[in-house]
Amino acid sequence: MTEETRSGREVRKVALASLVGTSIEWYDFYIYGLAAVTVFAPQFFPQVSSLTGTLAAFATFAVGFVARPIGGVVFGHLGDRIGRKATLVTTLVTMGVATTLIGLLPTYAAIGALAPVLLVLLRLVQGFAVGGEWGGAVLISVEHAPESRRAFYGSFPQLGVPIGLIASNAIFLVLAAAMPAEAFATWGWRIPFLLSAVLVLVGLWVRLRIEESSEFVAVRRAGSMTLPLASVLRHRFPQVLCGIAMFTGITGIGYMAATYTIQYGTNALDLPRAPLIAIVLVVAVLEVPLILWVSAGADRWGLSRTIVGGSIATAVVAAVFLPLLASGSLLLIAVAVAAARWASAPMWGPSAALAAECYPTEIRYSGASVGYQLGSIVGGALAPIFTTLLLASPLGIAGASGYLILITLLSGLGALAADRIVRRSGTREPAVA
Repeated sequence: MTEETRSGREVRKVALASLVGTSIEWYDFYIYGLAAVTVFAPQFFPQVSSLTGTLAAFATFAVGFVARPIGGVVFGHLGDRIGRKATLVTTLVTMGVATTLIGLLPTYAAIGALAPVLLVLLRLVQGFAVGGEWGGAVLISVEHAPESRRAFYGSFPQLGVPIGLIASNAIFLVLAAAMPAEAFATWGWRIPFLLSAVLVLVGLWVRLRIEESSEFVAVRRAGSMTLPLASVLRHRFPQVLCGIAMFTGITGIGYMAATYTIQYGTNALDLPRAPLIAIVLVVAVLEVPLILWVSAGADRWGLSRTIVGGSIATAVVAAVFLPLLASGSLLLIAVAVAAARWASAPMWGPSAALAAECYPTEIRYSGASVGYQLGSIVGGALAPIFTTLLLASPLGIAGASGYLILITLLSGLGALAADRIVRRSGTREPAVA
């Protein structure tokens, strides 16, 4: 379909559907992260030391990342075989059910060791759902978009991350201000999880109204590939490695600024939780237009060039991020969070379009999803854990900062390598069965 024959209204409707759905999914994913750093340690791991409880809470947070590649594989296969729309509806419902059940889960005091076991299982389901969400939302947006605006429209599902972050932090902030700390820790934390049931109904109403992309419809008529993932691993494995590298630093610094900051500020610095959550909230609000702007620019500047620029800027920020946090000054902490989130925006926004370009349509869902989800484990899941361990080791803040610099530069290298592969092999090659 040429740019002239594309329906601008349909393109905008699909972009909105991707934005709404991913925002709800990331709201669900982030409220778990907030609960993990604020209430889960005493509620589900009360029999251990403070450090062990914190690491255990982070570990349950990381478990969701472990399940994400599995979700990427399963839903990627289904998305390449039966369509993007059907998988997006399924992932949204799955995430909503798991999140609502977490809100109803008894604590350790009520059912003992079964409580953290069930918490981990539901977190696995969350990870499984979000593992399939990202690839489908990105691809249906990119595949509907005109060729000259794929980075811009591909950034709409990427906006789901800061918007989900805004919504989750806002409701935690409101609840913390509206009720005593003891009430919030006892039962108030459940309200954001239960709210997911209502949000999912809104997301379903929006998503059920969109059409499948014309690119996928054409491929399905020609005959779907039996095992898309097998073709990806056999013939496009370098692109998978590029995706892992690219998303390692992007997700790593993102989760450090969004969740680690709150945990470190409250536990290590004994700062009040509310202003830390407010900092993350305000930064995320301003991040939304920035992502749109740099993504629109990336359509002119080049995807990999924009991502590399963001990688270098973020590496500079990574060098001072932890020292600024350790200062204990709320002003300097705000500077650290803002610099980390905003410097990484040129990486995050255009990365969706570049990931999509690496694969032909018939295996695109599987390929893009696996690279992103594995990168999210290496970066997003492990960065808070590795940073905590490095800060407690003889390497201290210098070693932890060096680690953050390394993973952010890795993102730029991944984008450069992906761009070279795309230029050499082309993005519209037929997949090898």
